[in-house]
Amino acid sequence: MKKFVTIAKALADRNRIRTLLALREGELCICQVAELLNLAPSTTSRHVAILKHANLVEDRKEGRWVYCRLSGKNAPWEAKKSVRWIFDLFSQEPEIKRDEKRLQKILKLTPEELCKRQKRKKKSS
Repeated sequence: MKKFVTIAKALADRNRIRTLLALREGELCICQVAELLNLAPSTTSRHVAILKHANLVEDRKEGRWVYCRLSGKNAPWEAKKSVRWIFDLFSQEPEIKRDEKRLQKILKLTPEELCKRQKRKKKSS
């Protein structure tokens, strides 16, 4: 039951659900997820850490970039089943459809370009 409670807490946030759905197509840099969610990279990293703690995602570091992806074959069955449930529930939601289109534009930019863009946003706010 402890795993379920951890997963339920991780899924109790709209941005974390959007993150899981964005990762359906594959690995994303934290800066790409931050751009999609329109959140600060530090906030996005915190969301990913919560998803990771629940075994819903994995991450890896490459230089100064951190990439995340859905947990693989070794994930607990509760995590796999929860992710499938989220996909079934929300894949057709209008907000998720908008995220899919927005993500395609974001993926055309390099992490470096996104980082610069996010720094400019931070300075102007």
